[in-house]
Amino acid sequence: MSLQRWLTVLGTLCMLAAPATGMAQATWPSKPVRLIVGYAPGGGTDVAARIFATQLSQQLGQAVVVENRPGATGRIGTNLVARSTPDGYTLLFGTSAELTIAPVTSAVMTYDPLKDLEPISQVGWLPNMLVASSSFPPNTLTELIAYAKAHPGKINYGSGGQYSQPHLIGLRFNLAADINTVHVPYKGSGPMISDLIAGQIQYSFSSPQPMVDLIKSGKLKAISVLSPDRLATMPTVPTMAQAGLPGFVDSNWVGLLAPHGTPHEVVARLHAATVAALKSTQLQKAFGNLYILPIGGSPDELLRFMKAEIGKYRELAAAIGLKPE
Repeated sequence: MSLQRWLTVLGTLCMLAAPATGMAQATWPSKPVRLIVGYAPGGGTDVAARIFATQLSQQLGQAVVVENRPGATGRIGTNLVARSTPDGYTLLFGTSAELTIAPVTSAVMTYDPLKDLEPISQVGWLPNMLVASSSFPPNTLTELIAYAKAHPGKINYGSGGQYSQPHLIGLRFNLAADINTVHVPYKGSGPMISDLIAGQIQYSFSSPQPMVDLIKSGKLKAISVLSPDRLATMPTVPTMAQAGLPGFVDSNWVGLLAPHGTPHEVVARLHAATVAALKSTQLQKAFGNLYILPIGGSPDELLRFMKAEIGKYRELAAAIGLKPE
């Protein structure tokens, strides 16, 4: 076949393929969409994902099926999505752990969250709070900092694991307050909370959900919240800024992402469907019970947020000599 003949055939094939691609995007979704969760069924992330999937399904007119792929603190499920076909049928319900903390703390990464994933929207924001044992003398942030300075290296704070977000918040807190407290890692938040109640450790950083009832019953006490504003459910608890540490804000979050290269039209439709889903009364009530604030930001906003969060943790790592494990 001559070169001219080959170019003619190739051009014809490209013309035929273009409408087919456009038609595929226009008819998306034509089958169920998988929503990958990198954690086990029944946990907070899984529950939030199922609430969101129900509303997203209604907006798309197609089933959105939650699929749990637990392991490696969310990284197994994230890697699965990063390596999936970018056709809009495999999505990630991701969290800060695998998307913005792991790139700094994990020595082995099989994906780059900024290059291998397509941001769609930040789904929700989960404020953290500083909670102390009821037997711990300080009742305010100022008192806690003063007490820690008077007892350097003798105050313990707990977390659900090494390099978990509460662990890293504690390290940032030590730097910001110029104190020296000792991190005690646990194999999960359950054992940590038990020791916190018993006074074996003095304080911790946590999302409100597992702590509110314990605070109301007097088993624990709330020192401060790490959100820009006070929580409506606990209006008497000051923010860190109000309590004396301006700018100290830290939260967990969940977001919707797709494999890199997912068509722009599909990403745009997913974003619009997400925004609509987050406005539903049912979702807002269910998220409220989990202390999740619906967001619905744009893909660019999520990308900028992820870059800023990774930068924050890299600055912390450089300041304290943190080594990835």
